[in-house]
Amino acid sequence: MKNGLIKTALAAVAALFLSSGLTIAADVTGNDIKGAAKSTATDVKDTTKGAASEATSAAKGKLVDINTASEAELKAIPGIGDAYAKKIIAGRPYANKTQLKSRKVLPDPVYDKVKDMIIAKQPKK
Repeated sequence: MKNGLIKTALAAVAALFLSSGLTIAADVTGNDIKGAAKSTATDVKDTTKGAASEATSAAKGKLVDINTASEAELKAIPGIGDAYAKKIIAGRPYANKTQLKSRKVLPDPVYDKVKDMIIAKQPKK
């Protein structure tokens, strides 16, 4: 989640720098400043929405199996960062997802946030 938020924030900051440059360029050339600012503001919104929805759609689209997911797949879940992903992988296998709480791999607030996005599949015998 932290990586997703950082990317979103960086995209927004970059878009703001770009928009200030476009506004200055529009002023110098005599073009419509409001139009340039408006279109750039829309671009910022679209960029920010895209980055945020990309991270959550990956997690919402399917349940992530905590017994087989890669570190990157685990980190795509909002609330799971580098440290929690590594702890989840180190504690495998899990009989069920509630073991993330009972084994103290995740604190209660984090588990409550991710519990609907994860599953602990068992290997077929």
